[in-house]
Amino acid sequence: MASLSVAVSNLAQSLVAIATSVLNSVMSVLQAILALGHELLSGVFELANVIFAFGMELFGGLVGFVAAHFVVILLAGGGYYWYNNTQSGRRTSRRLK
Repeated sequence: MASLSVAVSNLAQSLVAIATSVLNSVMSVLQAILALGHELLSGVFELANVIFAFGMELFGGLVGFVAAHFVVILLAGGGYYWYNNTQSGRRTSRRLK
């Protein structure tokens, strides 16, 4: 009878060890996913910071002022051109009889 209780005790200990290992594995995967998200967000924010600093360096001063306005005019003209070309097929003018 003693060997049966020892076997059941060993089985219970093994099951608890397996459950603990599975839980630790799940927690490790969750921690890795959170670390990946953190690194991804910090990388995106660092990229935005570098792009902003580049823009401030490029468009600082009088030459930068002129260049910035030139870029804005190009963007506005390109947007106008794109809008007119995409809307040309959607005209629904009705002819009066």
